[in-house]
Amino acid sequence: MTILDGKKVSNDIKEEIAEHVSGMKAKGEKVPHLAAVLVGSDGASMTYVNAKVKACERIGFESTLIELPEYTSEEELLEKINELNTNDDIDGFIVQLPLPEQIDEQKILMAIDPDKDVDGFHPVNVGRMALDLPTFLPATPYGILELLERYQVETSGKNVVVMGRSHIVGRPMSILMSQKRKAGDATVTVVHSRTKNLAEITKQADIIVAAIGISEFLTGDMVKEDVVVIDVGITRVPDATKKNGYRLAGDVDFASVSQKASYITPVPGGVGPMTIAMLLKNTLLARERRG
Repeated sequence: MTILDGKKVSNDIKEEIAEHVSGMKAKGEKVPHLAAVLVGSDGASMTYVNAKVKACERIGFESTLIELPEYTSEEELLEKINELNTNDDIDGFIVQLPLPEQIDEQKILMAIDPDKDVDGFHPVNVGRMALDLPTFLPATPYGILELLERYQVETSGKNVVVMGRSHIVGRPMSILMSQKRKAGDATVTVVHSRTKNLAEITKQADIIVAAIGISEFLTGDMVKEDVVVIDVGITRVPDATKKNGYRLAGDVDFASVSQKASYITPVPGGVGPMTIAMLLKNTLLARERRG
């Protein structure tokens, strides 16, 4: 069994980008500039955004963090997005989700300039991805493809089961894995919490991407020998043995599934670090496109 080490691969990618950026600086070119908008003080969101800002510093990007209070109105956030859309110094930006309930997330995502949408969530970019045209791929699915590719996991002609149908992971993952690409060319089935005979389907899978949002849902008796398992979930599970009172768990019961898997991602240290690395890759692409 091989651990798909997202932490290591993401560090490799960051080093590759840092090298590219130092080359840009040596030529006197403008370095990529990523902005992040954080509304409110959700703990997990703050952690994610701070990790993104730190990663920018490490690889030589410029970064701007815009923190807005919880009570920010939809109109105020739309004004801020318009400012970022028209600011030539900013190459790409993200609006950290989830947003407070008074703000319509869909309206916010629609307002972002597709050419600066380095999260790859704008309908224009989702459409381009579905048609296999050059675009910003959503960072988490992009990170999974990169992980499979770098570990030379064979995907062509394989049965892939994607657990979950979210716009952020499940749906784009199913499209990308079915396309003609290095980490793709697979036969893809999408399942979710209402799928009948779910375990019968997962037992047929050569590769499983678990993004169903239910802690430790996929267990060893639901998979076949030598399966490749990508765990996208991350949940805090109460654990009295831990100093902070909890441990981090994914959508996969690692203890039982790892007994059968040929490759598996850990939680934490699997998909999470890859997401940030691919966001940086998208920002570099945005800078290069802007010339």
